[in-house]
Amino acid sequence: MVNVLVVGGAGYIGAHTCLDLSTKGFTPVVYDNLSNGHSDFVKWGPLEVGDLSDSARLQAVIDEYRPAAIVHFAALIEVGESVRDPLAFYRNNVAGTISLLSAAASCGVDKFVFSSTCATYGVPRSIPMGETHEQEPLTPYGRSKLMVEDILRDLDTLKNIRSVILRYFNAAGADPKGRIGEWHDPETHAIPLAIDAALGRREGFKVFGTDYDTRDGTCVRDFVHVMDLADAHSRAVRYLIDGGASEALNLGTGDGTTVRELLATVEAVTGRSFLIEHTARRAGDSPALVADNAKAKAVLGWSPRHDLRSIIETAWNWHSRSDLLAS
Repeated sequence: MVNVLVVGGAGYIGAHTCLDLSTKGFTPVVYDNLSNGHSDFVKWGPLEVGDLSDSARLQAVIDEYRPAAIVHFAALIEVGESVRDPLAFYRNNVAGTISLLSAAASCGVDKFVFSSTCATYGVPRSIPMGETHEQEPLTPYGRSKLMVEDILRDLDTLKNIRSVILRYFNAAGADPKGRIGEWHDPETHAIPLAIDAALGRREGFKVFGTDYDTRDGTCVRDFVHVMDLADAHSRAVRYLIDGGASEALNLGTGDGTTVRELLATVEAVTGRSFLIEHTARRAGDSPALVADNAKAKAVLGWSPRHDLRSIIETAWNWHSRSDLLAS
């Protein structure tokens, strides 16, 4: 089995990627400080606890396992928090990644898969959004991810460190077998919030804005199943091992879902209705964010396999568990 270092592998997308890697001939070695991740999610390879800022610890782990590639998920991701505390995001997301890249370079690891985001694009100028769309992020979170993308482009040109940058749209869903799923505290993502409303764990669901220029007045988002994202990461690792050149790729379904359509599907899957409160637009929300995923299909041979109903069914299976309710 070939070792792959998965930094942030105890988190939501990282853990699902470890699951997928394990089915494709890799041993995922998780490096995580467990500040947002969960040790219970580390099921398919060893766990090494450590922080991104600890270059010596990172180098020791890389020296021990000699990974063929590194997949990097460890980041602060809450957009609103990045506005309140931008320095924390630059310290963790940018300086932490420099620490990781320095350790990797010192150990001769030259293949890197980076978890980026469609937030690097900023306000959509065209829909769907392709990889050549202008990158003008609106928040410190998006800017921190774009800074790392720029660093990786320099390392490709100047140091022959190849990378695949994966820009996610809206990750959602859970392992279909219910072994792991989305577990954030606090939770800010739409599908878990709607499911919590269906379960009676919160009073209802707030819809921010009903007067957008969309088919029903609510925002449009591109929800992509977390196992499809995991598959893309495994494919990116194999692509780099096989000699592939550096690339930046969108990961989304190419189909947009309005907030109203999302809530209707949640009610249909769960068989439960819940309070829906319509309120004013939220500052910074784009009317629509939808991926053009043609390049990921061409480069990685990747296509999303799960539709919206599958996303919500697997999320419902995970979030409705009695032990999660008890916690």
